[in-house]
Amino acid sequence: MPLLQVRDFPKEIYEMLKIRAQRERRTIAQQTIVLLKDSLEENEVEKIKTNKERRRKILERINSREIPQAAKDFDVVKSIREDRESR
Repeated sequence: MPLLQVRDFPKEIYEMLKIRAQRERRTIAQQTIVLLKDSLEENEVEKIKTNKERRRKILERINSREIPQAAKDFDVVKSIREDRESR
C-alpha cells in the first residue's frame, strides 16, 4: 500500500483531525483517508454538469454503502411496542 507523508502540517488542523478521529473511534491515519476520500468524491460529484446526473451519482454512492447487520435486524415495531408498554 502506498505511503503518504505530509511535511509542515499545520498544528491546528492536526488537532482537529485528532479530535475527529477519537470521536469516530479511528486512528488518525484512518480518519485522514476517510476525509480525503469523502472530499475527493464530493469534488467529483460537483464536476458533474446536470442536476439529474449529480442526483444519480449521489444515489449510487448511497446504494453502494453497506448496511450493518444490526440495523437490518432492528425491529422498529417491536421497539415502539416495548416503549409504549414501559410507560
